[in-house]
Amino acid sequence: MTLSVQTDEHFMQQAYKQAEMAYEKGEIPVGAVVVANHTIIARAHNQTEQLNDVTAHAEMLALTAAFDKIGGKYLKECSMFVTLEPCSMCAGALFWAQLGKLHYAASDPKRGFSQHSKNLLHPRTEVASGLFQEESKLLLQKFFAKLRT
Repeated sequence: MTLSVQTDEHFMQQAYKQAEMAYEKGEIPVGAVVVANHTIIARAHNQTEQLNDVTAHAEMLALTAAFDKIGGKYLKECSMFVTLEPCSMCAGALFWAQLGKLHYAASDPKRGFSQHSKNLLHPRTEVASGLFQEESKLLLQKFFAKLRT
């Protein structure tokens, strides 16, 4: 049996590694990767504290890196793997990028895009969720527990 590194699990694991990097830097632990043709073309994690920029979410930074990599502003053939459900700001950016598929690990019942009655993503964007859900949720809980102590 041959194991391929080009699986959804592999890509979400890479997003999770980005979330761990954010955690180590004192950022809310969210990580994202953008994949095109079974290859990661962009990686990012939250950097709102480091950059002093409330828009420096993992998804936004990964989008910018992906646009730069492909030399265009549309990601119709790309997938994004992110450890937390995108907020409405990030979902709006994903809409304009016309992202092909969004995979998110943990749901965000307070600020996630799915809390809105209208779908904020592009109509052609496919959505999958739950992969690495527990790991991502635990890392977020650990981060916020650490903040409270």
